[in-house]
Amino acid sequence: QVRLVESGGGMVQPGGSLRLSCAASGSISRFYRMGWYRQAPGKQRELVATITRGGSTDYADSVKGRFTISGDNAKNTVYLQMNSLKAEDTAVYYCNLAIILVDYWGQGTQVTVSS
Repeated sequence: QVRLVESGGGMVQPGGSLRLSCAASGSISRFYRMGWYRQAPGKQRELVATITRGGSTDYADSVKGRFTISGDNAKNTVYLQMNSLKAEDTAVYYCNLAIILVDYWGQGTQVTVSS
């Protein structure tokens, strides 16, 4: 069984930074991609960033140059470093892990960007 636990969310002023963490446990040796998604109230969940097992990354246009996704294989943890945060980044951020045809999700962590 796969479990994903997000942490690091909170409230930050515009222009500030946060680092989200997603700790994975269980049968995850065959995962091929992990990522971060976010969902704001009244909006659909959207892809923020992904990282493959080999380290290739991809980002939504809205966060390019501001967010960085990375992983620590020894700790089975993926991170999302968020810099230059804007009010429109406010959302619940979810961690995702894909194993062949199955996706797993964390519970989400709230990020609020406000002055």
